Amino acid sequence: MRALPSVIFMSRWLQVPLYLGLIVAQAVYVVLFLKEVWHLVTSAMTLDETSTMLVVLSLIDVVMISNLLIMVIVGGYETFVSRLGVEGHPDEPEWLDHVNAGVLKVKLAMALISISSIHLLKTFIDPDQRSEHTILWQVIIHMSFLVSAVAMAWVDRLTTRTHPEHFHEPPGRQPISPPLKAHE
Repeated sequence: MRALPSVIFMSRWLQVPLYLGLIVAQAVYVVLFLKEVWHLVTSAMTLDETSTMLVVLSLIDVVMISNLLIMVIVGGYETFVSRLGVEGHPDEPEWLDHVNAGVLKVKLAMALISISSIHLLKTFIDPDQRSEHTILWQVIIHMSFLVSAVAMAWVDRLTTRTHPEHFHEPPGRQPISPPLKAHE
């Protein structure tokens, strides 16, 4: 009865279209980013300081969401589907050599907090655009993200300390040390 475990194991490849869809979403964010940059450049002489700050915060927001997408695409694929085979590549992300589901969750939670912070900052810069009720809910949601991230990080830390045997580097997947300098 080896067929069933093989089918279950191979089912991880069903996630590939999901990651490809996220790459398409990433391309959409590039278009949105370029549109916002164009708006900033063409309106630079007419925008006041607050409006300029809001456009710049929108640019930062798009970049942070894009970073979140990259973490999910690269980290998720590496964790749940297959190795990317980029070990030793000069552009390999530093965090990729020790990514696991726990690390990925904490990184994603931190990214969500950063994105939420940008939205909250935009609200505080231009509070007249929102009701007190909306502002209160944004603060509550942001605080929920903070509490959730701290709880996830704490649980991940407890798990890695109480069961360290589950968190060793897999065979053939050792962290890459930086190259030695010529004078060393």
